[in-house]
Amino acid sequence: MLKQVHCYIKGDVIGVGFRAWTKIQAKMLKVNGWVKNNFERPEIFGDYGGVEAVFQGDEEQLEKMIQLVKQGPPISYVEDVDYFYEEVKKIYDSFEIKK
Repeated sequence: MLKQVHCYIKGDVIGVGFRAWTKIQAKMLKVNGWVKNNFERPEIFGDYGGVEAVFQGDEEQLEKMIQLVKQGPPISYVEDVDYFYEEVKKIYDSFEIKK
C-alpha cells in the first residue's frame, strides 16, 4: 500500500550535495517524491534553511529512507529530522530535485 512521509531535515545540509545524494538513495530504494532546499521556514529550519522532502513508497521503503536522511551523505551534518506520515494527495511517478 502506498504511503507518504514528509521530512524536514535540519543541520549542515545545504551546499553539501544532500539533495543529489537523497535522489540517488530514493532511486536505489524505488521511492518516489521530491527534495528541495528550503529557506522560507525559519520556524522549522532556523536562519540558514534546511532540506524538505516528500517520499512515497511502502512503509518499509519509507522507514529506510528516514534512516538514511537521518545520517545524510558523509560531508553533511544532520542535526535533526522531523517527519510525519500524511495522506497521499498526488502520486509521484519519479523522484525529483525541486528548485
